[in-house]
Amino acid sequence: MAIKRSYSDACAAAHALDVVGERWALLIVRELLLGPKRFTDLRAGLAGVSPNVLTQRLNELETTLVVRRRKLPVPANAWVYELSDWGRELEPVIHQLARWGVQSPSFSRPVGLGIDAMMLSLRTMFNPDLANGYTATIEIGLAHDQFTVRINNAHIDLFRGSAPEADIRLKTDPDTLVMLAYGKADIDQAIQEGALVFTGKKAAVKRFLTLFRLPGRIPKDA
Repeated sequence: MAIKRSYSDACAAAHALDVVGERWALLIVRELLLGPKRFTDLRAGLAGVSPNVLTQRLNELETTLVVRRRKLPVPANAWVYELSDWGRELEPVIHQLARWGVQSPSFSRPVGLGIDAMMLSLRTMFNPDLANGYTATIEIGLAHDQFTVRINNAHIDLFRGSAPEADIRLKTDPDTLVMLAYGKADIDQAIQEGALVFTGKKAAVKRFLTLFRLPGRIPKDA
């Protein structure tokens, strides 16, 4: 398995960076954590990447067995990219990098997140201590995407797709959701302005939006 550029360092961490350390590589992994995507869907989630660079990174990740490409059956009949089982093992790495990065004094607190990045943010910043006694299935509609969040006390499960059995259904946009989830917006105002539409018990919606916490920033003199 040839790697185009290498640190030529015997450390396994260095080899891992050989495989996924190129610009955009880990963000491609992030975009595939919630399921397969077509090339055009990947571009939509990675607004700053050019088609040529995206193609190059996908080819590299496919060569190194992090990503695989397959054709969906009819009627979709489209090619998609998805993580291999080994590639999916990067999920906790992505979550930990996000928790580490959000503590940076130079990080702008999250607005303008892509849809998948927003949903993964919820999984990353879920605080199990705050979810004691809370059990619910929540369907979240963001633009043309639907996601299901299942919370059972200290456990959260999150995936792309609808939830026919949902206790709560939310319809909103990523910026509104991130502001509500991290205590930067008022739910009643969002409802009044039409930025958040829901079905289900309002108290359960409010409780759901309190289950996420951003780590504090590190002191600048640390």
